[in-house]
Amino acid sequence: MDTPEAGAPGGGALQDGHELHPSLAPLRFLLGRWEGAGVVGYPTIESANFGQEITFGHNGKPFLIYASRTWLLADDGSIGRPLAMETGFWRPQPDGVVEVVLAHPTGITEIYIGQQAGTKIELATDAVVRTTTAKEVTAGKRLYGLIGADLGWAYDMAAMGQPLQSHVSARLRRVA
Repeated sequence: MDTPEAGAPGGGALQDGHELHPSLAPLRFLLGRWEGAGVVGYPTIESANFGQEITFGHNGKPFLIYASRTWLLADDGSIGRPLAMETGFWRPQPDGVVEVVLAHPTGITEIYIGQQAGTKIELATDAVVRTTTAKEVTAGKRLYGLIGADLGWAYDMAAMGQPLQSHVSARLRRVA
């Protein structure tokens, strides 16, 4: 899949000669750059197809560096306008617990707490904080996991007075 200009932070399994921190071993399957497509929809927006690039990298510390960016896909598969972006950190804890901190340029910051079982990670918001100009997002649940060699993920959201429900899902392949 062609993507818009590169530039997401992160990188591959070993960056700048840094060895993977031992606590990241359970999340190693996420490392790299992933590209693919998905569907977005919600009662307050029109459903659409989108392209996505996710990068999981590290710097030798006990967290993964995460970045995601999406763009609208036209019916013919050509790249349209930019959509959502988010960046953050994934922090594995003992007993398969995973903490995730995400920031969005739209004024929303989320803290997720979840559980990892093999190559499946289920997350739910512990806190959602937003600026006065950000849209009202009150909760989220995310699921990440391998589908064969691909990375699948889904996001349920409660926002704009709507209850928690499906919002985004995608299937990505590792490209680096």
